[in-house]
Amino acid sequence: MRVGIDLGGTKIAAMALDGRGRELWTGRTATPRDDYDGTLDAIAALVAEAERATGGEARVGVGMPGAVSPASGLVKNANSTWLIGRPLQRDLEERLGRPVRLENDANCFALSEATDGAGAGAPVVFGAILGTGVGGGIVVERRVLVGCNAVGGEWGHNPLPWPADDERPGPPCYCGRAGCLETFLSGPALARDAGTQTAEEVVPRAAAGDERAARALERYADRLARACAALINVLDPDVIVLGGGLSNLARLYVDVPRLWAPYVFSDRVDTRLLPPRHGAASGVRGAAWLWPPDGD
Repeated sequence: MRVGIDLGGTKIAAMALDGRGRELWTGRTATPRDDYDGTLDAIAALVAEAERATGGEARVGVGMPGAVSPASGLVKNANSTWLIGRPLQRDLEERLGRPVRLENDANCFALSEATDGAGAGAPVVFGAILGTGVGGGIVVERRVLVGCNAVGGEWGHNPLPWPADDERPGPPCYCGRAGCLETFLSGPALARDAGTQTAEEVVPRAAAGDERAARALERYADRLARACAALINVLDPDVIVLGGGLSNLARLYVDVPRLWAPYVFSDRVDTRLLPPRHGAASGVRGAAWLWPPDGD
C-alpha cells in the first residue's frame, strides 16, 4: 500500500492506493498554517488513519509546495512559508519511523498523469499547472526529472516567448522580475486581462457577448500556445497535460495546438495537449506514486 499526501496551503489531502492504483481510502484535514510542528502532526495523523482503515503499513509520499534543496536538504521556494528552511523530509521520517519521499506538488501532478492518467504509456510527459500560479513537472519513463537544482519543469518563471510590443516588459512578478509566464497564464492574470473578479467568470462573460472577455480568452490561448511551443522546442514531450483550474477551458485543447504550429521548429507537431484524467486528485495520487507501481 502507498499513501500519498498533498500538502496544500489550506488543506492536506491524503489517499491510499494499492499497487495497481486502486483507491482504498481518502481523507483530508485543514492545514495548520504557520505551524510547522502542527503540520508534521497533521500528516502523521492522516497516515495513521489510512493505516487503521486499510489494515496495513504504508509507504508514504508527500507532494509539497516548493522543493527540497539538494545543497542543504531544507525546503526552499515554498509559498507555505513556515516550511522554508526546515528539514521536512528528515522530520517526517522521524515522526513516521520509515523512509518518506517528498516531491514538488507540480511534479506529483505530472507523475500521476504519466503513470495511470492522460499521459499513461507516453515516454515523456510535461504536466503544466495553470491555476493561482503557473508551475510544471517533467516525467520521463514514469520517473520525475527533478534536475540538479531541483527546479526541473519550473516554466512559470521563464519569460513569455515571442512577446508583442504591448506585452513588454510585462507585469511585475512576485519573484522580482517582470513578464514571467505566471503573470500572463495564471488564473488571476486572465481575470485581470478580462476585467473580471475571477477567471471562472471569463467564459460566461465572453459567451454573453462581452468583447473584452472574448479578446482576453483569445490572447490567453495565443500566449499559452507560444509558451508550449518554446517548451516543445526544448523538451519535445510526447504529451502535455494541463492541470489547475484553467485546465477546464475546453477550447484550449483545440485552439492551442492550432496556434503553436508556427512557433515549433519542426515540419509537424505530434505532441498531444490533453486534459487531466484524475483532475484535482492527481496531486495526491502522484504523491503515492513516488513509490513506483508494483513491478517497476
